[in-house]
Amino acid sequence: MRRVASLPMKSSQTKVVGMSIQSPEFLVVIPARLGSTRLPRKPLADIGGKPMVIWVAERAQQSLAQSVVVATDSVEIQAACNAYRIECLLTSSDHLTGTDRIAEVAQLLKLPPDTLVVNVQGDEPLIPPTLINQVAQTLANHPACAISTVAVPITDASEIDNPNVVKVVLNRSGEALYFSRATIPFVRDRVSCPPVTHLRHLGIYAYRADFLQAYTRLEAAPPEQAEALEQLRALWNGYRIAVHTASEAPPAGVDTAEDLERIRRLLAK
Repeated sequence: MRRVASLPMKSSQTKVVGMSIQSPEFLVVIPARLGSTRLPRKPLADIGGKPMVIWVAERAQQSLAQSVVVATDSVEIQAACNAYRIECLLTSSDHLTGTDRIAEVAQLLKLPPDTLVVNVQGDEPLIPPTLINQVAQTLANHPACAISTVAVPITDASEIDNPNVVKVVLNRSGEALYFSRATIPFVRDRVSCPPVTHLRHLGIYAYRADFLQAYTRLEAAPPEQAEALEQLRALWNGYRIAVHTASEAPPAGVDTAEDLERIRRLLAK
């Protein structure tokens, strides 16, 4: 697998219960777009004297990734990354989604088809490095799947009916059947139905590089347009998505000015 030259290769060995096992090789790509509607210039928002995108990249570098690359359409973001010796690629400003931007990175780096690429959102400065490892390992463990992602059990009942909380239903193999903003599964009879654990989807993905190239040629799917969830394009077209169920959700990312102040307080401690 081609890696970015300025970043050192890490060992892909990790230890579990006193024995060494082989972890999959993967790289992290962080799409960072300067034009955010909710929070203008979000990737460059100052947190403790450092741009938010740099916090994200440094967290990703603590994972087992062989390399970490920021993908942006902004020379300002590229300059900020250069100042912190973070690898950054300048990509097209025409991309509609972060997945499209990552697909361009895969082309620029000429990644082999079976390369694992983890998409870490540029507004997750507290993302646990272990979660990055887990989503990559999940895809490696499911060779028939093109994508992997993460879900967590919903513990707050108010989130089950909240359309801002994306839910996912899995099959017995741990693969996604469907994602929705609606309440899925819907419990028709709460008296006779066994207990149901609703799962909240988290927006971190791993892809195989060949899928990224295929994705750019897929048309938007009707359920994707109805739900405003781009992962439904993959399911609609027959691609399989493996889902790692984590025990608890990571700290929330940054969508609003209030979120930014919360993160600033947390990282100042």
